[in-house]
Amino acid sequence: MDIAGRWSPNFDTRAGNCAPDMVVIHYTGMETAEAALERLQDAEAKVSAHYLIDEEGRAFALVPEFERAWHAGVSSWHGETDVNSLSIGIEMANKGHEFGYPDFPDAQMTTLLDLMADIFSRWPLDPARVVGHSDVAPGRKADPGEKFPWKQLAEAGFALWVDPAPLVAGPTLGPGDSGDGVRDLQIALSQAGYDINTDGVFSDVTRDVVTAFQRRQRPLGVDGVADLSTLKTLAAFLEVQKASSKVPSTE
Repeated sequence: MDIAGRWSPNFDTRAGNCAPDMVVIHYTGMETAEAALERLQDAEAKVSAHYLIDEEGRAFALVPEFERAWHAGVSSWHGETDVNSLSIGIEMANKGHEFGYPDFPDAQMTTLLDLMADIFSRWPLDPARVVGHSDVAPGRKADPGEKFPWKQLAEAGFALWVDPAPLVAGPTLGPGDSGDGVRDLQIALSQAGYDINTDGVFSDVTRDVVTAFQRRQRPLGVDGVADLSTLKTLAAFLEVQKASSKVPSTE
C-alpha cells in the first residue's frame, strides 16, 4: 500500500509520550478530499489527523503515528478525556450528512483495511478500542455515521460488531422518562465506553449517547430512543466487549 505524504503542522507530543492504544475513525464532511487535505494542513485551522483515505482508495499521511494529531477535540472514552494522546485518527473522505452522505466505496474500505493491518502490527491495539468520532463525542459529532461498515472492519479483526436485534414493537425509553430502567441503560452505555451520567433521567445527553450507539451498532433505526432492539443489541455488544482483555474493568 502506497501512502503519500501531505504533512500537517498541526500536532504536538502525546501526553507522557504514551503509545497509542486507540483508533478513531472520522469522515471529512467536506465536498472534496482535496479540500479536506488542505484544511488538515492549514496551521490556522488547528485540526489534523494521522491519515486520510480518499474515495479512490489513495492514502495520505499527515502526522507521524508517534505524535499527537488534533482530530478528536473535546471527547471521552472509558473516562479518558485526552483521546488525542491515546489514539490514531483516520479521516475517510466522505461528504457527510451535510452534503448527501454517500456510501463508503469498496476501494476506500480496502485501503482502510490494509492501513489498519499495518497499524495493528506496530502498536498494542485491541479491536474494542477502535471507535467512531461520534462514540467519543456524542451529540457534537455524527461521523463516520450509520453508513460506515463496522461489520466489515470487525470481520477483519479490527473492530467489534454484533448483528443488531430486529426492530420489534414494545416499550421504549426516551426523553422525559426516568427511573431504574433509564439508570440501567445509562450504566450499560457507560460500560460500553460512553461518557454519560447514571442518574436515571433520560436527558438530552442520554439521547445523544443512544443515538451514537445506534449509529455504530443499530444503523437501521437512528432516533435516540432506546427501544427493545437497541437494548438487546447493547447487551450483546457488552458481552462481546467483555472478551477483550484490554477493555477497562467495570467491576
